[in-house]
Amino acid sequence: MIDRGAAVRALPAVVEAAVRAGVDWVQVRERALDGAELLAFAEDMAAAARRGAREVRITVNRRADVALAIGADGVHLGFDAMDVAAARRVLGEEALVGVSTHSVDEVRAAAGASYVHLAPVFAPLSKPATREALGLAAVEAAARFSVPVIAQGGVDASNAGAVRAAGAAGVAVTGAILMADDPATATAALRRALEA
Repeated sequence: MIDRGAAVRALPAVVEAAVRAGVDWVQVRERALDGAELLAFAEDMAAAARRGAREVRITVNRRADVALAIGADGVHLGFDAMDVAAARRVLGEEALVGVSTHSVDEVRAAAGASYVHLAPVFAPLSKPATREALGLAAVEAAARFSVPVIAQGGVDASNAGAVRAAGAAGVAVTGAILMADDPATATAALRRALEA
């Protein structure tokens, strides 16, 4: 997940390198920008991801209009965004429409979503914790529902395998890549952990 606040170097180069090293999904998340600035940022991040020379999905946080404008694969909805049905009316029935969740009950209630982010599984790496970590038991419980669960929060190469073993369909990371000394090496390590 791209967040300017977590980056320690130029984001376009990090995004391109991370995609080359194994990232297969880029989520543009930037709450501090709006309007033309957000559109320009999303365009830059999508272009960097697409230069990564592999298939990559791109989603935009909260803004279906921006996702549509940049040709993204979908939108990721938070608690204060439009609902899933409205997002599908804007982007089409085939679009990825994800939902942020913070409990097993919220996963259960995410009807119609393509996937959910369940967070925080562990204490976040890129920001101070604002919620208690849910742990692997919550991932196991959430994975029993029909919607794919993407585990988020404190995931890195050391625990990604355990998260997948608990039933997560994938992981979403910010700090594990954007704050790493070498983002490409960190990405490759994360990819190996997920595929092991």
